[in-house]
Amino acid sequence: MQELLGRIANLDPQASLGLRVIACFDELMVGEVNSRALAAAAAALAGCPAGFRSGDGSRTLRVDPAGITLAGDAPAEATVRSLPDSSEVWLERSGAAGPNDELILERFGLAIGVRFGLERQLIETPRDVALALDAAASAEERTAAALRLGLMPGTGYRVLAAPLFAVFDRRPAGPTDVITSEYGTLQVLIVDGAGEDLAVSPAGLGGSAAIGDLPRSLRAAIVALRLSRPPEEGLVRAENFGGLVELLAESPDANDPDAARLDELMDAPWAESTVRVVLEAPTIRQAARSLGLHHSTVQGRAEYMERCLGYDPLAGYNRTRLGTSVLRWRLRNSRVLELPGPVG
Repeated sequence: MQELLGRIANLDPQASLGLRVIACFDELMVGEVNSRALAAAAAALAGCPAGFRSGDGSRTLRVDPAGITLAGDAPAEATVRSLPDSSEVWLERSGAAGPNDELILERFGLAIGVRFGLERQLIETPRDVALALDAAASAEERTAAALRLGLMPGTGYRVLAAPLFAVFDRRPAGPTDVITSEYGTLQVLIVDGAGEDLAVSPAGLGGSAAIGDLPRSLRAAIVALRLSRPPEEGLVRAENFGGLVELLAESPDANDPDAARLDELMDAPWAESTVRVVLEAPTIRQAARSLGLHHSTVQGRAEYMERCLGYDPLAGYNRTRLGTSVLRWRLRNSRVLELPGPVG
């Protein structure tokens, strides 16, 4: 838990403390940490003692911001949040409440409630960004959430997806939140326009969508993010891959008969860069110029590619076949969402 707090401290400095609070508790919940660690995280984030009591009174704990257990009951002035099973969480702040105390209590209560076996939907306060991006919600529910966020009907918006520790040169305006995806915890932003001035690494940007269809943009943004290869590639735009993004989003783990052969090819240290240039260049000679290599060297690599793959990668639809397989390979081997270690 302390390591995670260290990582959260290294989150993009322009991100709000509220975003850090959500990110921290979401990561702790994914990691299934114990209730004591949840209380210690709440105390550390709030800078004051925090505690919880189970609904049947069998479990009670108070900790200070350093994670040291405190004796006795919560003081009368503690700010308490009650859960549906009569469990409670609280912050013991003397004086005026901090600007994020309510959010810390909300996320602390959610995490403790889930830890105690409550259904998440019973205790989670609906968040409009998450609801607007939720494919399981109805179009009407998503549209209503988007309108509450100030998004306009008839306007196209794009979803930007990034890891918690992405670095923004300039954080764009627009609704933002932290969500949990099947690939990990993400920070998401809803931006308007073409997103031409976005400067963030790593990140994926989905295509334009109406306010009731934002999950489609999110899905494309996650594919684009997973295709990113930082630091060479910072922001990856889904539209650069055309309809292939929809194909990859629909069946990201589809069985690819070329997968094993491609894995063998990509074991070569030069393979990924050479395959990329060969796919983009019209001829081997042009690919050689782009790579700064002699024509015969690249020709030899192309012949090796053909032996590994079992087909000529430059003939007809085989170029598309190879390109699709390479994108699937990049998704299978994506490391962009792996949390970095603490700095220093």
